[in-house]
Amino acid sequence: MSSAFVMTDLPDLFLRFLALSLLSIGGGMSTAPEMHRYLVSERGWLQDAEFTTAIALAQAAPGPNILFVPVLGYQVAGLAGACATFIGILLPSTLLSLAVSRWGNRRRDTPGVRAFITGLAPLTIGLLFSAGWVLALPFIREPDHRLGGLGLIALTVAVMLKTRLGPIWLILMGGVIGALGWV
Repeated sequence: MSSAFVMTDLPDLFLRFLALSLLSIGGGMSTAPEMHRYLVSERGWLQDAEFTTAIALAQAAPGPNILFVPVLGYQVAGLAGACATFIGILLPSTLLSLAVSRWGNRRRDTPGVRAFITGLAPLTIGLLFSAGWVLALPFIREPDHRLGGLGLIALTVAVMLKTRLGPIWLILMGGVIGALGWV
């Protein structure tokens, strides 16, 4: 549990993740920059490295990519923090998704629904790019890791654009490169 966190902060943590749930277009990772701002920059409950490590650990584990949220909550406030962040991030988006998908399925051929779906694609890409940038910054800021980190990012983007290689193989490749100390 973070030394700066007190249990009276738990409702604030829950409400923040409740609000982030409604902004997580394209998945929970799209709100990682705001989570970073809140947990690291604004509240100081986590350090950059702790934040990045939590996301890397959850992304490497099998299962949905939203697993990093309870890991962050656990790092901040133990089991209570994990529950608060996980319920907060899942509850509104789940209820909204159920309602909208039922409504949208009945109206999927209307121009408004098609335009809405088409408009979400660039928004999702932008949010995911922002999340990637926040996760890369700790490595880019370190002079010892800057060139290797930027090179690995460039290689990953090139491979994703030119091949159909699954992202899991690129994550594995990045882990091996990091374990060997090349980055």
